[in-house]
Amino acid sequence: MMPHFDGLPLRHWHPRPREDGILVLTLTRAGQAVNSLSAEVLVELNEVLARIEAEPPRGLIILSGQSRGFIAGADIHEFSRFHQEGTVADAIARGQRILTRLARLPCPSVAAIHGFCMGGGTELALACRHRIATLDDSTRIGLPEIRLGIIPGWGGSVRLPRLVGAPAAFDMMLSGRSLKPQDAHAIGLVDALCPPEALETQAVRLLQAPPSRPLGKRLLAWFSNLWPARQLLAPVLRKQVARKARKAHYPAPFALIETWRRTGGSLDKRLAAERHTVVKLAQTPTAGNLVRAYLLQERLKSEARGESAIHHVHVIGAGVMGGDIAAWSALKGFDVTLQDRDDQAIDKALDRARTLFDKRLRNPEKHRQAVARLRADAPGEGLSRADIVIEAIVENPDIKRNLYAQAQTQMKADALLTSNTSSIPLTQLLPGLAHPGRFAGLHYFNPVALMPLVEIVTHPDLEVAVGNRLAAFCKQLDKLPIKVTAGPGFLVNRVLFPYLLEAMHAYAEGIPPLLIDKAALDFGMPMGPLELIDTVGLDVAASVAGELAPFLGLALPAAFATAPAAGGRGKKDGQGIYRWENGKPLKPGSKSALPMPDDLQDRLILPMVNEAVACLAEGVVADAELLDAGILFGTGFAPFRGGPIQYIRQTGKAQLLDRLAALQARHGERFAPRPGWHDPALAA
Repeated sequence: MMPHFDGLPLRHWHPRPREDGILVLTLTRAGQAVNSLSAEVLVELNEVLARIEAEPPRGLIILSGQSRGFIAGADIHEFSRFHQEGTVADAIARGQRILTRLARLPCPSVAAIHGFCMGGGTELALACRHRIATLDDSTRIGLPEIRLGIIPGWGGSVRLPRLVGAPAAFDMMLSGRSLKPQDAHAIGLVDALCPPEALETQAVRLLQAPPSRPLGKRLLAWFSNLWPARQLLAPVLRKQVARKARKAHYPAPFALIETWRRTGGSLDKRLAAERHTVVKLAQTPTAGNLVRAYLLQERLKSEARGESAIHHVHVIGAGVMGGDIAAWSALKGFDVTLQDRDDQAIDKALDRARTLFDKRLRNPEKHRQAVARLRADAPGEGLSRADIVIEAIVENPDIKRNLYAQAQTQMKADALLTSNTSSIPLTQLLPGLAHPGRFAGLHYFNPVALMPLVEIVTHPDLEVAVGNRLAAFCKQLDKLPIKVTAGPGFLVNRVLFPYLLEAMHAYAEGIPPLLIDKAALDFGMPMGPLELIDTVGLDVAASVAGELAPFLGLALPAAFATAPAAGGRGKKDGQGIYRWENGKPLKPGSKSALPMPDDLQDRLILPMVNEAVACLAEGVVADAELLDAGILFGTGFAPFRGGPIQYIRQTGKAQLLDRLAALQARHGERFAPRPGWHDPALAA
């Protein structure tokens, strides 16, 4: 028997009967380069499933017709609209109903996964009887909903623990991380692995001869979800989560654990509990802001259009930033030459690069290729072959200009020249350039391998095509490009440094470092400001502060007014504001026993917000949303608060101005409101 689809107008799902009685159902979402489960896609799937129920084939294989992955998940743009309209409950119920129908088909089914399979895509795969995945670097399987402030809502939080056991399921769901195919197979999430070219053939074989799950895995899955096990495991999971996130800031992981702990019984009962939790979480500001952050990230990605025409990267300066930029470029497939007058600096950079490759590239051949792509080049011979030159030397305008004068005589006619300067206005670097239209700032953040943002620092003479090539280059590096104007500090450092300066003022007043950092952590910052200064280096922080403080009209704290003593620059020396051991700051003493000044958190956070308002007023970026994106991905500003402009909107402009006025009266004119608070973009 084979279902018929006559008269059913299908735009997204494409059924193909095989001679062996198996139906192949391919998803190619119309008009999109990536598959996602929009309401229209799900409704169409429901109609297809109704035909399959009526005339079941011998088996069903679900494939992707897209070259870029299986299914990315739910349509987040659509979910954001449902959130605004108050129809999240309807969307969750619809998804649960349709995927439950898939799970209850009278024929066996297999999800054939190649490429990324995320969120709703993984939930669809879990609703199938079997899963097979390709052994390919692009294949990843995950449930990242926790990063959006919600939990899996189409049955994922119900089906996954009962398939692979609670410990493995919660490790996956609470972290939001995606699994490589080998890891997914090891925990029993997928039943088989195969090369990409054999996916359909092996999926057929899986339907015809499904493997039996090992008894040990079946027992673990059964036992770990019993009521006594849930009561024992839940407190352990809560404690693990509490080490990394606060319930007041990120309620979703705690809600996921609690929903699982208290809910047993039938599948329908468990799905109802999951649905109730998702709807409740979707109404929180945290979920709204995390979804907004995701959409802002997508907007930054969309800024990169066209081709970069960049293949060879030449980096001048093998310090921490230059060396790590070179290593990351080689990791991402570029040919890289690294130049420095100091051979020892190059050797250290190459050692750090090999450490990066060891962590990121488990395939020996890919590791070998990455090592081969990164070459030491003390004489600078790569200059003449490079498509882009990235300067990452000392923050001194005169030294940089002298370097450019020499470099541009050796560069190719169409090569781009960029600077990784973190604070110097480009107006100080442009004089003497033969081709200013092909020069820009390309400001990476430390650590390069972890920080996703790159500022493309523009100026009036920059050619539009060059700016677009740089954005495309950032995309090839898996970085988020943001175009900013060329004033001191650009966007990220300009907003960040009033926060760091105020932390140093508080430190100079004798407020304990632990307390200063705790005030920032309580707000939701990922790291305290003093620990951040130690991590960056007191010398680097003092150099940037020296550039920015006069422009911002801020006094330098004593610790920034003079160069730090040798051996006391922070993490890299093992001693700074904190003492460091094994890469960790030593923080003795109890935080809770220290009395917190009632205005300390405002002293730290409001200078950032105040400067963000000034940046928006001056047009440092195109609009308020891009400003929030830059600060979220460049500083780690508390993601659940949505960025400084969103924080103003949700807290209230009048309230924040009152708090600034109180700080101004108590601590001085540095807290005076900056120009721009009248902007309508600050209104909720």
